[in-house]
Amino acid sequence: MNTIIEIIYYYNYLVLFYFLIIVTIYIFLNVLSFKNIAKYAKKIKYAELREVFRIHNYKPVTVVVPAYNEENGIVESIRSLLQLEYPDYQLIVVNDGSTDGTMQKLFENFQIRQMSFSPYYEIDCKPIKAVYLSSSHPNLVIIDKENGGKADSINAALNISKNPLITVIDADSILERDCLLKIARPFMENENIIAVGGTVRIANGCKVNQGYVEEVGLSKSWLARFQVVEYLRAFLFGRNGFDVLNGILIISGAFSCFKREALIEIGGYLGGSIGEDMEIVVRLHKEMRKKNKKAKITFIPDPVCWTEGPETFKSLASQRIRWQKGTIESIRLHKDMLFNPKYGWLGMLVFPYYLLFEVMGPFIEITGYLVFIISLFLGIVPLNFAIAFITAAFLYGIVLSTLSVCLEELSFKKYTKVSELLILISTAFLENFGYRQLTAYWRFKGFLEYLGGRRSWGKMEKKGFDKKNEDEKELPQFEVKFEDEVV
Repeated sequence: MNTIIEIIYYYNYLVLFYFLIIVTIYIFLNVLSFKNIAKYAKKIKYAELREVFRIHNYKPVTVVVPAYNEENGIVESIRSLLQLEYPDYQLIVVNDGSTDGTMQKLFENFQIRQMSFSPYYEIDCKPIKAVYLSSSHPNLVIIDKENGGKADSINAALNISKNPLITVIDADSILERDCLLKIARPFMENENIIAVGGTVRIANGCKVNQGYVEEVGLSKSWLARFQVVEYLRAFLFGRNGFDVLNGILIISGAFSCFKREALIEIGGYLGGSIGEDMEIVVRLHKEMRKKNKKAKITFIPDPVCWTEGPETFKSLASQRIRWQKGTIESIRLHKDMLFNPKYGWLGMLVFPYYLLFEVMGPFIEITGYLVFIISLFLGIVPLNFAIAFITAAFLYGIVLSTLSVCLEELSFKKYTKVSELLILISTAFLENFGYRQLTAYWRFKGFLEYLGGRRSWGKMEKKGFDKKNEDEKELPQFEVKFEDEVV
């Protein structure tokens, strides 16, 4: 009995040490993030994106949109994507074996006709039934293929795309009109960049008109509000901090851009992957750095993509369980990068961080809470330790989340109403008392399911955005002119 009590006693100190380490790492990332965002803000303050693309040689972009059973929103999504601001881009929509009326909607609205095609590459993917070209929009291509998942759909598009940059988005993502200008710009400034990730924001509560965010707002759902703060913390601090170290291990699958030749060289996306958006980034680091030590994957902190966050516990649980499985899979598949000095900060700091705090973190956190409660009940730990534990477990989360909201207000100021800022600050406080522990539990469940062999995706239901003017059949036309001297 004494041995068990002793184990419980020391495990409490182990968990406290774990919390203190992660606090130190977050503070370090926060410092890097503040500097990086300040540098980015200064850089773009006097930059006119359209002027940049008039002066410099730009790279044509292919926008790839995997679509599975998207009949309700596919038409509006495509129409908005056809009006993005960029001098030369192709839009490839991949119908991934939809069982609803997705293809019928495409036939009815975009005057598509079948065309013969010869793949440029032979990346493995499910058979392509047909390729269609729109007569009303010459830059719109439709691929109709057998179901194989998102990664497989992207590979199919890679096989018929010849543009040097590949942008991947989700069919239900809402992009700002200048997003391609922003995400393509780093490739023009630095030839060593092989991938760029964009910031993703929660669109719940925003007014969406014809595929664009017309007014930024907050949802009445506290579950969605918690995710707003969570995304601010993840993108403004997490991605920005790791970007300084050239250690970004994940860029959002909702909006990302790659050098086509880099994707081709590593054989495209891994078919059947649980977390394809993280796995492809880790593999790009691993393979491309062998040939070019300066190869870099970077991140754009400017808000460019809006997505719908789950507003039910069931959907959110499914999402977080899948994310956890994807993280574990990516770390496991590329474990040889762990503490490998060939990859610099990525191998020596970032990879160990993901293993200890992202893969093992939920297990340590959940068991730590349970052991701490048992210890308090049995009187195993003294009062001063209990205060230190609670401070480390809760206070740092409140501070970091509040800093994320403050940084948002100091930088991009998307939430302009005082009432919204007060709600976000309140959310930053409240999320640490229940919500964060719940997400840790879901990640812990994903950890156990992965170890137990349950590695399926799971489902996530979406209710759709609030929209205006849904009865309008045609979108207003927007024209972006670029000078002829662009080559």
